[in-house]
Amino acid sequence: MSALKPLKKAVLPVAGLGTRFLPATKALAKEMLPVVDRPLIQYAIDEARAAGIEQFCLITGRGKTSIVEHFDVAYELERTLEERGKAKELAELRAQQIEPGALVTVRQQVPMGLGHAIWCARAFIGDDPFAILLPDDLMLCETSCTAQLAAAYRETGGNVVAIEEVPRERVNRYGVLDIAEDKGRLVSVKGLVEKPPVEKAPSNLTVIGRYVLMPEVIGHLAKMERGAGGEVQLTDGMAKLIGQQPFHGLRYEGRRFDCGDKAGWLEAQIAFALERPDMAPAVQAFLKRYT
Repeated sequence: MSALKPLKKAVLPVAGLGTRFLPATKALAKEMLPVVDRPLIQYAIDEARAAGIEQFCLITGRGKTSIVEHFDVAYELERTLEERGKAKELAELRAQQIEPGALVTVRQQVPMGLGHAIWCARAFIGDDPFAILLPDDLMLCETSCTAQLAAAYRETGGNVVAIEEVPRERVNRYGVLDIAEDKGRLVSVKGLVEKPPVEKAPSNLTVIGRYVLMPEVIGHLAKMERGAGGEVQLTDGMAKLIGQQPFHGLRYEGRRFDCGDKAGWLEAQIAFALERPDMAPAVQAFLKRYT
């Protein structure tokens, strides 16, 4: 077997319209919605960086330029902060900058599903393993969720997806695993089904928005086969890798907040604020008024 390639690339699909957050997302990309004081996209990029990822590809759509601007250098802002002696804020801004040439964007012109979005990044991916992070899934983990996946990739030598158990009646919203062997932290996968009817779901283990995949998935996505909802589904492309390459689910350690959902996003505000020493006392104090 050839030596395992290091995991250095991440793809972040950010072309969605954010219709569940209208009117806030009429002129603002949903990935720019802040949780406390950082936009969702920043959390995803930071999580990937913590896993040793060095190259990023954003799959954008029309009107999503603010996401790219966020990672650019803002000269006027930096100069103003410097003149006003705001060293802390300036340092924070500079820490967010991405090395020149390490961030590329591609356009997904038509919303044809997550599988199609990933296929749009094929030139960036090339022949390398890559992580996928869906910024709507905001992760609160001691060890970056992507770093946990990267470790599992090195251990298993193949595809790994982050998984969690959901109540049976909700499995029809997710990609669901058909398990070959449950080893506790890792499960080996023999099948994947996208949004199955509750009575036909092979388990209640579902895939969340964190993946490490081998480049061979692109060949399957390129066939543009339509799956659930008439879209090109990433799950269908991944399912074709099973049996050809190692494929595992990882019970990650941490919590996920669905920030594509208003209630999930609001809960994330509270959870992330309570993690911060500068904010926790104030938040705990005002929460008492609402319980």
